[in-house]
Amino acid sequence: MVGAPHAPTHPQVDPLAALRTAGDPPWDVYLTGTVFLDIVFTGLDSAPVRGTESWARGMGSSPGGVANMATALARLGLRTSLAAAFGDDHYGEYCWDALEQGEGIDLTPSRVVPGWHSPVTVSMAYEGERTMVSHGHEPPPEDALVQEVGPGRPPRARAAVASLTPGRRAPWIADAARKGTRVFGDVGWDETGAWDLAGLADLQHCEAFLPNAEEAMRYTGTDCPRTAAHALTRYVPCAVVTLGAEGAYAVDRRTGESAEVPAIAVEALDPTGAGDVFVAGFVTGTLAGWPLADRLAFAGLTAALSVQEFGGSLSAPGWSEVAAWWRRVQSVPGQDPAALRRYAFLQGLVPDASVEPWPRRRAVPTIGFGRSA
Repeated sequence: MVGAPHAPTHPQVDPLAALRTAGDPPWDVYLTGTVFLDIVFTGLDSAPVRGTESWARGMGSSPGGVANMATALARLGLRTSLAAAFGDDHYGEYCWDALEQGEGIDLTPSRVVPGWHSPVTVSMAYEGERTMVSHGHEPPPEDALVQEVGPGRPPRARAAVASLTPGRRAPWIADAARKGTRVFGDVGWDETGAWDLAGLADLQHCEAFLPNAEEAMRYTGTDCPRTAAHALTRYVPCAVVTLGAEGAYAVDRRTGESAEVPAIAVEALDPTGAGDVFVAGFVTGTLAGWPLADRLAFAGLTAALSVQEFGGSLSAPGWSEVAAWWRRVQSVPGQDPAALRRYAFLQGLVPDASVEPWPRRRAVPTIGFGRSA
């Protein structure tokens, strides 16, 4: 049985409020993947040196992996359902509670796997970059997670975010698309070196594909990310290519729209999870029915806010951060009016009062303070 969405732990904007009806799917977004425990060391002045001991001035822990995306979606007000395997160790218990109780994410399709150790990533952030070391055992197949919760799954949802793997199909993606779920595909580096779009078999079920510039050019055999975006629309209705410090470019072949939005200049402390936050922002704007340029601008804004904090899921912004940023930039002397107009769509969305100072410093949870009931 699909449970009701958990009440958020802090005031939320519902970006889909005007669109909701009694017959809606119970969830706005469904996703599946591997949850890691992320342990993040901060306050390092440089990379660790071989044969020496480095001391970090700060440390935090949070759910990572697919939890970065799930948390980003939930904090933007989307009713989010996650299918994942959790270890039956203390790490798994901590991650489950942080996602279900702390973020209001539905874990009905998830399960605890007896005897399975939670995957762990240690992330060291310094000089605006990160170095990660991970350990984990092979997780249960994602399809098994979906099948175990019974027929008719994955659950009905407006959208799903799918991580596409070269050379491998995930049957749940086609199943979700047949039921009317709008699938947004992202992809990682092709370790095979083939860079063959035919190998991304589930791309045919996707409404949008969101690679970075290097991935887009390699998959299309082009030398320009904007050209690559147009080439990708032969395979998927909407192509969104992130351009790093230059921003992002997108093309929607159904509407004929194209848009490019420059990146927001910020001091980047830790880029962990920024790509997930970008996708979450774009999904939010798409489900809300915003124009392509607004969706792109919002995705870039949420990603920019996230890199100003440490950690993956910890740094995902909510509407309070978006509202605080919008009010802050309007008060900056000499602000470019054209740049402000690019984000004017936020005016009717952000909370009117009780916004926190910007940038907001998030509390960093530590596992050591948690105890089983």
